[in-house]
Formats: sequence, C-alpha cells, structure tokens
Amino acid sequence: MHYIKKNDEKRFLFGANWRRFLTVLDESRIAEAEKSLKDALKVDSFSNLKVLDVGCGSGLFSLAFKRLGAQVHSFDFDMESVACTKELKRRYFPTDTKWKIEQGSVLDDEYLSTLGSNDIVYSWGVLHHTGNMIKALKNVGLLVKENGLLFISIYNDQGTISQAWAKVKRTYCSSSIGKLGVLLLLIPMFIVLNLGVSVYEYGNPLKKFTLYKHKRGMSIYHDWIDWLGGYPYEVSKPETIFNLFQTSGFILEHLKTTQKLGCNEFVFRKLTEQQVLST
Repeated sequence: MHYIKKNDEKRFLFGANWRRFLTVLDESRIAEAEKSLKDALKVDSFSNLKVLDVGCGSGLFSLAFKRLGAQVHSFDFDMESVACTKELKRRYFPTDTKWKIEQGSVLDDEYLSTLGSNDIVYSWGVLHHTGNMIKALKNVGLLVKENGLLFISIYNDQGTISQAWAKVKRTYCSSSIGKLGVLLLLIPMFIVLNLGVSVYEYGNPLKKFTLYKHKRGMSIYHDWIDWLGGYPYEVSKPETIFNLFQTSGFILEHLKTTQKLGCNEFVFRKLTEQQVLST
C-alpha cells in the first residue's frame, strides 16, 4: 500500500527541521549514532570503506560513518539538508578530502550513474519520502558493490492508520494554517501520551524524554516534527521489501520490525554474480 505525493502538493522542508536539530547535537548523540551503525551492520572496521549516504538529512550519520573511518559521499534532494551536512563537516572534518557532500536525487538516473559502486549504501527513513519509493528502492540497490551492504529503513504499513497519517502529513504541508492546526492538535497529545507512558514504564514522567537520545542519537521533538510533516509519504510491509531485494540478488542479514507506525529496518548483502548463479 503506497501513498504518493501528487505533483501539485507541497513537500515537507526536511532540511529546516534538521537545521534546528543541529542546535542540540552533542557528543553523546554522535556516539549513539555510531553505536547504531556498528550494531546493525556488524562491520569489524569501517576504515577505507566507501559509504554512500542517500538522503543525508542532518548529516549525523554521514558524520558517524566518517568518525568510524569510512570514506563518505553524502547527498540529499533538500538543499538545506545539504547545508546541514556541510556544517557538520566544517565542525568536525574541515580539511578532509574523503567526505564529499552535494545535492542530488535518488530518482535521477543520470546523477546516480556518477556514484559508482559502494561498500555500504545507507538510507535510513528516506526512500519513502521521495514520491516514488519503489523506483528509489531499486535505484539504491544498483549502487551497492558485490558483497557490499545496503542499510535502509521504511515506514511500516499499518493499513487504515497509515492512510490517516498520510492525511495528517498532507494537511501539515498544505498551508501555514494546516501546519499550525496539526501542531496545536497533536504536539500536546504526543506530550501527554509520552508523559503517561514514561510514568508507567519508569515511574518518572520525564525519563522517556531523556532516554530518547539513545535511539540513534535522535531528538524526540525533531522526530515528532519530521513525523507530522514528512511528506511525500509511502509505506510498505516488510515482506514486500524483502521480496524486492531477494529477487534483485540480495540476502537479508539484519531485520528489525515494528508493529507500530515506525520504520522497519533492513540490512541486505549483495550477492556476487557467482553466488547468484549458484542459488
């Protein structure tokens, strides 16, 4: 089931949200981002590996890969996201020549043809925001070298609930009034619900908020804004993603699913030509 942005509909300004996120980025969040990569990818060393960050957003995970020793190429459709990533490079690796950052689209075949084959292609929570998720998924698979890894996450298909959230996102992006209405209605609801869950789980109303940075180094408020406004918006059941890449010469090495509205997380390894022929 997919919900695709129409050509005349507005796109969420992802980069503006990530620019605000950079004001709270600190060493502990970067360390959590690094940990999430090592836990999912099970790579002994990232030194000299060629990593492609598709939809680099805030630049946090490009930075994490870079600090782990990788050679990084970051790109994003959103120019302000590109600017955020360049800001992190300025802060942490100002003279590094092995971190390239530019504007580009995962739907642009001509641009993708310049990117070559990569040891790791990373695209967490991005491809379902392109307006053509299936094409984007197929395209990232082409960018992985034989025996390389593809690390993606895609919103979980929750049927009618997902359809309802698509309407929320469209409303948020439709106008200033739509945005204000969504924020005024849902941010207080999110706060109350999370306070309640925090009391129930930890006996402390604020504990859930303070622990959130351990989720890949992210910020709960900025993730809320991304969730409310993130449009275009598509979803998929995990088996659909699995089948798509299985038939494209990949094997699944890591899977983390959710029964909620979040993302299912996948790490695939691209088989060699000989391995494909022998299967």
